[in-house]
Amino acid sequence: MHEKLTSGKGLEKIESPRYIIFGPNAISRISDILYNLEMTGTAIVVSGPSVTAEIAEDLVSSLDGEINAYHVTTVEGGIDDVLNVIEEATKLKANFLIGVGGGKPLDVTKLAAAKLEVRYAVVPTSASHDGIASPAVNFSLSKQAKLKFGDITGRMEAPTAVIADTSIINKAPEIAFKSGFGDLIAKFTAVRDWELAYKLKDEPYSEYAASMSLLSAKIATDHASEIKARLEESTRILVKALIGSGVAISIAGSSRPASGSEHMFSHALDMISEREGVKPAPHGIQCALGAIMMAYLQGQDWMWIRDKLREAGVPTTAEEAGIRPDMVVKALMIAHKIRDRYTILGVSGLTPRAAEKLAKSTGVIQ
Repeated sequence: MHEKLTSGKGLEKIESPRYIIFGPNAISRISDILYNLEMTGTAIVVSGPSVTAEIAEDLVSSLDGEINAYHVTTVEGGIDDVLNVIEEATKLKANFLIGVGGGKPLDVTKLAAAKLEVRYAVVPTSASHDGIASPAVNFSLSKQAKLKFGDITGRMEAPTAVIADTSIINKAPEIAFKSGFGDLIAKFTAVRDWELAYKLKDEPYSEYAASMSLLSAKIATDHASEIKARLEESTRILVKALIGSGVAISIAGSSRPASGSEHMFSHALDMISEREGVKPAPHGIQCALGAIMMAYLQGQDWMWIRDKLREAGVPTTAEEAGIRPDMVVKALMIAHKIRDRYTILGVSGLTPRAAEKLAKSTGVIQ
């Protein structure tokens, strides 16, 4: 999309995918799509180490003509994987990258593409998060990248193409769908936090981006029971909503329309889990629990949010999510420190007593 001039703001740049295709067997169209976008030459295909690696190998075999593809697998989805992709791409003089998989392989692809200054396409294999169509990567990897490369986020772009094959995505584990739904319902609290920061801190705000983010969340909640059933059509709806949320991030130029206090709570849980040597719950599940509690603080209808999550089969308690109650309380107490972003948590956060009361009042912990 083109840059636009907005009165009083100067130039704003919107990065969004040029080509989005989704539906059964969409992956079979990838060669034609790449040709149409003039993405030819040498490609590095990035995937995870297991199931997504098989999909990536099949993709490499299906590419023909003017595209020579080489497969690189990630290990943990961290900065070392980004460096490995950059090394391989440099050695092979890659013209573009293709990310295949869930959140981690796609995030590795985004960062490597930004560092290499090449275009990239993504082939999501699950509907577990809204980063599919956005230029943003997960918070932890973003911090690692900043330490290694400096402020690279300004050079990150949305994928040139998104090829979402619903026949592949529909085979993902059930928890992936629940996580994707949880990540979408979190937009209700994220946008409210953004509005708050706009009113109290004069933070830049895009009504267009906010509206698109809320629309994506509404599409998901309108079809909550169908998403639980995992029908092909419901998978298509969930993917559309997740892509829409990613485009909202592109319009805003930040993750503001998609990430607020509920995401900060999730990131805090990740930190505590790592420190205590336990596996965190899926990102979207943690965000869903955060959305219930943050909606309560914001004065929104938190019970409606909880009920919609239940309708989609998403955990609404720490016990259902496999999270210790004490970790929920600890995460609530430190969430406001996670990043420099004004939210309903304010600048001083919650006291231990207030955090426990919040979690118990919403039924997140007993």
